[in-house]
Amino acid sequence: MTHIAVDGCLFCQIVAHKVSANVIRETAWTMTFTDISPQAPVHVLVITKDHYANLEDLSGEDPGLLGTLMAEVAVVADDQGLGEDGYRVVINTGEEGGQTVEHVHAHVLGGRAMTWPPG
Repeated sequence: MTHIAVDGCLFCQIVAHKVSANVIRETAWTMTFTDISPQAPVHVLVITKDHYANLEDLSGEDPGLLGTLMAEVAVVADDQGLGEDGYRVVINTGEEGGQTVEHVHAHVLGGRAMTWPPG
């Protein structure tokens, strides 16, 4: 299956297996790998294989894929043993939202109590 990719995008390169990552799950539409700078005992990223710069682009252009992404977040959280105790899902959008890679991705964090407000 061919996916929409952007040259120079780190996550597109991971999807294409040109950059290595600790991939823990892969579907036809998503890929999940561990975060290189974990903020919790469990910290994984769930990304779309197709390139969308941020949540705004994804929700506007392919809301069905957004649903697929969120459903995959729940599967991954359960696979990581987070379903019973709970977990946090974060999708940073834009510079002020803390987004550092311009490819939509959900952070799944768990394995410890989360504080509020987050930052």
